[in-house]
Amino acid sequence: MRNEFTAILEREGDWWIAYCPEIPGANGQGGTREECLESLREAILLILDDRRKDALRGAPSDVLREVVTVG
Repeated sequence: MRNEFTAILEREGDWWIAYCPEIPGANGQGGTREECLESLREAILLILDDRRKDALRGAPSDVLREVVTVG
């Protein structure tokens, strides 16, 4: 499954910073655009993984879980 998100990049002195408006709290930074985007990718993955785990906590063990593909 392929997910695409928007990266907003800004240059601040010697650093690049980025955030993803679709994923609140997902921010990245780096000395190059590439490092910054990789940092943002890692932040997005961590946040989505945490949200998935959090959403499943407390779910009864006998519920049905299915994968839904979007896009």
